[in-house]
Order: sequence, then C-alpha cells, then structure tokens
Amino acid sequence: MFSVIFPGQGSQIVGMGKEFYDKFDIVKNLFKDADEALNLPLSRMILHGPKEKLDLTSNTQPAIFLISYSIFQVAIKEFNIDLHKAKYFSGHSLGEYSALACAGYLNFRDTIKILKIRGNAMQSSVPKGEGGMLAVLGITVENLENILRKNQNNFAVEIANDNSDGQVVLSGNLIDLEKLSLFLRENKIKDIKLPVSAPFHCSLMNKATDTMREEINKLNFNQGSNSLISNVTAEEISNLDELKDLLIKQIEKRVRWRESVINMIQKGVNQFIEIGPGKVLTSLIKRINKNVEVISINSEDEIRNLKI
Repeated sequence: MFSVIFPGQGSQIVGMGKEFYDKFDIVKNLFKDADEALNLPLSRMILHGPKEKLDLTSNTQPAIFLISYSIFQVAIKEFNIDLHKAKYFSGHSLGEYSALACAGYLNFRDTIKILKIRGNAMQSSVPKGEGGMLAVLGITVENLENILRKNQNNFAVEIANDNSDGQVVLSGNLIDLEKLSLFLRENKIKDIKLPVSAPFHCSLMNKATDTMREEINKLNFNQGSNSLISNVTAEEISNLDELKDLLIKQIEKRVRWRESVINMIQKGVNQFIEIGPGKVLTSLIKRINKNVEVISINSEDEIRNLKI
C-alpha cells in the first residue's frame, strides 16, 4: 500500500523539470499554461533562472507545484502508472496544494494562481528582515516544546515544522530567534538559521491568513479521487468544508509532517512516492521509519523503474 507525497519550499533549483520539458509536450503545455495563468515568465525562471528570482517565495511556490504536477501527469499519461491507486495523497506545506490538485480537488489553473497569491501573502505578512526560521537538530519535539514553555517570557518563538525525529523548525522574529539560538548552544543543542526571509507557519503570518481565507473561499473545490492527510491535524480530511478550513489554518499552524507519516504507516502504508524536485521528504521519512520504502521521482528513468 502506498502514498503519494509532494515536497514544499526549499526543493527548488534552476533547471528543475528540464528533462520532462524537453521531451514531453504535456509538460511544455503546462509550462505555457502556467505563464498565461500568472501573466509571468515562470517557465523561463524555472529553466534558466536567475536563482534570486526563483527563490522569491511568490515564485517558488507556483514553480515547485508546476514541476510536481508535471511529473505526476507524465507518470500517469505517458507511462500509464496508476498513481490514483494510492491510499493517501499528502504534501509538505505548499506541497499540500500539489496533492489536492493531483487528486482532483482543485484544477491546475486555480492551484497555480492561489499559490502565487499565497506566496505573496506569506512574504509580505512580516516586514523583510524582521522574521526568520531556525532548524533545531538532535532533539525531540516534546523536549523543544518544554524549552519554549519554560522560556516563554524570554523569547516568543513557535514550532513551524515537526519534520522528523531530530529535526524541528522554529519561526519567530529575528531577535527572539537569536536569543533562543544562544540558549540552545549554551545547552549543546545544534541549530541552523534557515535562508528564508519570513517566519512561516506561526502567528506572525496572521495577515496572510486573512488573505488566504478570502481567496480560498472564492475557489471551486471538487471531491477528489484520493484521501488527503492534513498538515494541520496529521489526520485524513473528511470533507470539502474541513479541507478549506484546514488550508486557511495551515498558514499559521505547525506542519505535522512526522505525525502525518507515522499516521499513514499505522494505517497500512509501506511505500511512499515523492513526486517533485529534490528528495527532501524521502530523507525525512527515512529518519522517521527505516522499514518503509521511499522512492523519489525526478527523472524519466525513475518513472520507468517505479513499481507500485
């Protein structure tokens, strides 16, 4: 039994998807459709850069979705691989939008446009240079929660991503993150400042939540073909009203990726197929459970060798 999973921000590189773009008309058409939908040369940014433009959150989010969706369509339509046999579709942060588009909950154009809006809203929710994110390594989420609780008067920092055993990401304003980083190092706990320009998945994103509430309520959602696992709850989403509510909450709430993976495994999943640029989720799942099979699809050869 397998799940299809989709990566989030940070997986992007200039040139991603070029092999598929060069070979398959379906991908060329999707790139063209994306450019027209956004009125933006996104395809040129993806294929040729510059990296600085591709790395802007408002471009990164639709770009990663475009690559994930393109690879998914190639696997299904060019290689007749029935990925809809998956027990679950799931994605990390923006990857959740890739999941719901590939499962048929949203159409392609609506998804890429809402991700452009989402990226803009998240980027502009906090003035540049005021917020950031910090990865904390080699500590359980429970121990980190305890540290934050005991020191809540010293630094207001929130858990943004519970990614795997030993990798938790925090969000907050830069002053509080620097205080926390000093505290962690004094206690021999390793941390890494992430190269992002905003504190995603925390209460500082409240302006973005307001924007997304308005925009998501305009969208036409369909009942998709596969069950989704929510970032917010780590549980199966039961209906479209809940789906909309959770997508709005997702902006400020913790991404419960570790719990999501554990839940899927407990429900019988023993194979995960990561579709999109990079192998970030593949790496995280290997840390969560070494006994499940994890496959990432980034190339035509990887699709040809896929066995489900």
